[in-house]
Amino acid sequence: MNTIAAIDSAEKASEKAVQSTLLSPRFYTTDFAAMDRLDISAVRAEWDQMMSEYEGDNNHDHFQRDAQFAEEVAQRFSQVSPAMRQEFLDFLISSLTSEFSGCILYNEIARNIDNPDIKQLMRYMARDESRHASFLNQSLKDFGLGIDLGNLKRTKAYTYFKPKYIFYATYLSEKIGYARYISIYRQLEKNPDKRFHPIFRWFERWCNDEFRHGESFALIMRAQPHLLKGGNVYWIRFFLLAVYATMYVRDHSRPMLHEEMGLDSSVYDFEVFQITNDITKQVFPVSLDLDNPAFRAGLKQLFQVQTQMDLAKKRGGLVGLLQRGFWAASGAVTFARLYFLPVNHHALPDQVRMVPAW
Repeated sequence: MNTIAAIDSAEKASEKAVQSTLLSPRFYTTDFAAMDRLDISAVRAEWDQMMSEYEGDNNHDHFQRDAQFAEEVAQRFSQVSPAMRQEFLDFLISSLTSEFSGCILYNEIARNIDNPDIKQLMRYMARDESRHASFLNQSLKDFGLGIDLGNLKRTKAYTYFKPKYIFYATYLSEKIGYARYISIYRQLEKNPDKRFHPIFRWFERWCNDEFRHGESFALIMRAQPHLLKGGNVYWIRFFLLAVYATMYVRDHSRPMLHEEMGLDSSVYDFEVFQITNDITKQVFPVSLDLDNPAFRAGLKQLFQVQTQMDLAKKRGGLVGLLQRGFWAASGAVTFARLYFLPVNHHALPDQVRMVPAW
């Protein structure tokens, strides 16, 4: 069921970006003093190598629209259905908000700490995320829906996360972002007739930025080994499930986007989950059992819960409010059941750094 509200003006695009829901990207702040105390000496050699890669900035000239961009928009995107157009605009806005969220967080950390290693990293990552957000915003401007990023920074609510939650959540966000983008790029590389918008031609090198950002957080966590053992493993399990479940529900709420690319949302999501599982074994001692039928059934149930929540919200009034409460409780119970499913355990590899090989 498509529940995306019509996005037909810059004001509505901005309203969409500023929303704070369970499925929308959030803006974060954290404990800057704790970030300042981070010590990466245990991974110094790999850290310095990565900093050299950031300094080389192999994507410095990548996010420039070529002469074919406008022509492809006019020829290909003009042929999609109005409903499909709305799903794609929703995708652009949520992607922009996510990228800009990283830009803000990394800039704020860099501005509020003195630790030279972390400060340098945050500046590099903020640079990359700024490019991504601006590139997405330019595509929104093609439709007269450009978002005032300065206003978005001032008006969107911020969520406080402890540094370790930032590490778990952002590491996963960057890695699953890589898996999502590379899977789409490979699909459209094989089926260029399904590439309905030119922005997808940029996804390969774009997702390599995401991959490197994830590597940065992997090194930080491996340099603080207490973050990967004991009670913190329960937090790792929580963030793995939260990120996967959010992606599943969000993707199934806009199925036409994948259908237009020749993808099935469920198949695509589990391919992305598998890539992310393979990657996160570099730093997380547990991974979700994607083959467990109860896991797949639970994700389907979460999507049904969200669908009913949306219907109850649209209904409004006392009945709608009571229905929303019922379905919120049902969703919490389903999430809890998923959380307590058995997980896979594995030893961490000696070599921390990975290369994008998918």
